[in-house]
Amino acid sequence: MKADVSEELKLLDEMARDFAAKELVDEREEHDRFPFAPLYDSVLSKALEVGFFAVMLPEEAGGSAEPVSALCLVLDEICQADASLGATIFTNALAQEIIRQAGGASLLAEMASEDGSFQQSLIAFPSYNNPGEVDHCARAARDAGGYELSGDVPYVVLGGVVNRALLPAKTEGPDGYSFFLVDLKSQGVEVSEPVLSLGMHSCPAVDLALGGVIGTLVGTEGEGSAYYEAAVDRLSVAAAAMAAGTMKGSFTGAFEYSKEREQGGRHIVDWSGLRIILADMAVKARAADMLVEKAAGAVDREEPGWQQQSRAAALVVGGMATDATTDGIQALGGYGYMKDYPQEKRFRDAKQIQSLLGITHMRRLEFIQRVVDGEAAW
Repeated sequence: MKADVSEELKLLDEMARDFAAKELVDEREEHDRFPFAPLYDSVLSKALEVGFFAVMLPEEAGGSAEPVSALCLVLDEICQADASLGATIFTNALAQEIIRQAGGASLLAEMASEDGSFQQSLIAFPSYNNPGEVDHCARAARDAGGYELSGDVPYVVLGGVVNRALLPAKTEGPDGYSFFLVDLKSQGVEVSEPVLSLGMHSCPAVDLALGGVIGTLVGTEGEGSAYYEAAVDRLSVAAAAMAAGTMKGSFTGAFEYSKEREQGGRHIVDWSGLRIILADMAVKARAADMLVEKAAGAVDREEPGWQQQSRAAALVVGGMATDATTDGIQALGGYGYMKDYPQEKRFRDAKQIQSLLGITHMRRLEFIQRVVDGEAAW
């Protein structure tokens, strides 16, 4: 997705590609052992230093003039090497976007200027759940000093890694839910051990139990769903970019393996059956690339129907990635299932990427509901 982008974005893309090659590829399997191996803190610090977590910030705070296209370029390149860091960048960007939708641009700028550590700069968020679709929402009670949050918030991504989280909670009075910023180091916050996930192990999630924890209301009470859906409109295409990058990595791995592996006295890339598999993977990766570039540009330019373009890209490319990464395993035969090769990791990662922003079937139903309500399907 580089055919028609600005020089600024081309430089960012090149930087992300170099970063992935230097910081992610060699230790990918070791990084994926978390929580049974240390988390790659130094990689997160370097990613913060080069600005990958600031792309969606307001321009005056270091963000991009084309934030969604820039984010998609970074995620595409990073996820070709290791989708775990992509999920970390995505989760932080989603929390930042919700705060921005709630009118908190100045708050984001203040947070960006704090101590400069990734623990203080990044924001944890339950990025696999649509808060409007779950019953287990925390409760927020107003008191003289603000709000106190109590209850459980499951599967908060980065909740055990960083110091601050954006959490949904229901309040007395208005229907719906609200968002609150919570200091995860404050009294009353219980953090579980990392929840072992299917994929993207280096972007861990934890369950939180809150007991009278002070929270700072973000935006207007009861308007959480509006902020969340507006953020999903903009960042669905970023989830598609993660899926596209993962399938490109899977194709590259399968293609390089097939040029080296010999069977029956020939390199297996010369067998027509394998070429069909590689062709299917390459076609899907090319189609995904075009979809993501088109949709990301439409979001940044706010072209008519950009919201549906963004959501459709995530649904389609997410499915394509699960198919392509399955082929990526098949291309390596029995080796494809071994952890010594990254194809099985990419397969797991692709399935987990598909779960970002809520259950896939619910997102499909939301798409058609908008069409029923009068929005154009294309």
